[in-house]
Amino acid sequence: MVETYSLSNGTTIPKIGFGTWQLEEGEVAYQSVLKALEYGYRHVDTAQIYGNEKSVGQAIVDSGVDREAIFLTTKVWNDKGTYEETLASIDESLAKLQTDYVDLLLIHWPNPAEFQADDAWKERNAQVWRAMEEAYQAGKVKAIGVSNFLRHHLEPLFQTAQVKPMVNQIKLCPGLPQEDLVDFCRQHGMLLEAYSPLGKGAAFSNETLKQLADKYDTTIAQLALKWSLQHGFLPLPRSQTPANIKSNLEILDFDLPAEDLSKMDQIKDLVEAPDPDHADF
Repeated sequence: MVETYSLSNGTTIPKIGFGTWQLEEGEVAYQSVLKALEYGYRHVDTAQIYGNEKSVGQAIVDSGVDREAIFLTTKVWNDKGTYEETLASIDESLAKLQTDYVDLLLIHWPNPAEFQADDAWKERNAQVWRAMEEAYQAGKVKAIGVSNFLRHHLEPLFQTAQVKPMVNQIKLCPGLPQEDLVDFCRQHGMLLEAYSPLGKGAAFSNETLKQLADKYDTTIAQLALKWSLQHGFLPLPRSQTPANIKSNLEILDFDLPAEDLSKMDQIKDLVEAPDPDHADF
C-alpha cells in the first residue's frame, strides 16, 4: 500500500514519485515507467520539455494498472507565455499521455529567459496560471502548482490567482534543505516536492551518508530519500536500473532516529540551488 499526503484541496498524492527527467522517449522511458509501476509506484512525474510524455502515457496504458490508481504529473514549459498557448499545450499533453486528465499540473520555471526583461515574467505567470485554473475547473487537472518558484515569484502570483498553488517542486536533498523557502511555502499551504533528491548523484560521495548507510545496512539513495520523507517532502527519484527503481521504493520500511537525521541536516553545500532569475532557457 502506498502512503499518501493530502494537498490543500483534499487530493491525495503518493509520498514518493517516479521521476522521468532524462529518460529518453522510446524504450528507455517506456520500460522504466513500466517497471516502476510493476514494482508498486503509483506516482509518475513528467514534463512537456522532457519529451517523453508519449512513452510515459503508453507505459501507463500498457501497465494494466487502473488510471485512477496512478497520480500523474506534467509541467507547462517556458515557451508557453500566454493563456491561449497554455490551454493548447495542456490538451497536447493530455493527447500524448493518452488520458483525459492529469492529477497535477505545474508551471515548470518562474522566469524563463524570454520573459526576464522588465519583469515580464509576472504577467506571463499570471496568464499561464489563469489557463491552468480553467483546466482545473474543467476537470482536466486535479491539482495545480509550480516548480522552481522562489518567494518573490510566488508573491505576485498570489495577488492574481483565484486558486492558490498546492505544490512547489524544488531541488531538495541533504545539504540543500532550503529552509526559508520551505517555511514560506508551508505557510501558504503548499506541499514541497523534492526533485534531485540524491543531489544529482553528489550524495554518493558524501562521507556522512556513507557512514550512515553502513550503520543501517542500507543504500545512500535510501538514506537521502528517507531524509526527504522525514522532513515531510515528497521525493522524486529517477532511475532506469530495475534494481534501483525497486530499492528506492523500499524507504517506507524504516525510520531514522533523530540524532542521525540531525547529522544529515548538518551536511553543508552538497549541491547548489538553481537560480531561476538567470536561467538561459
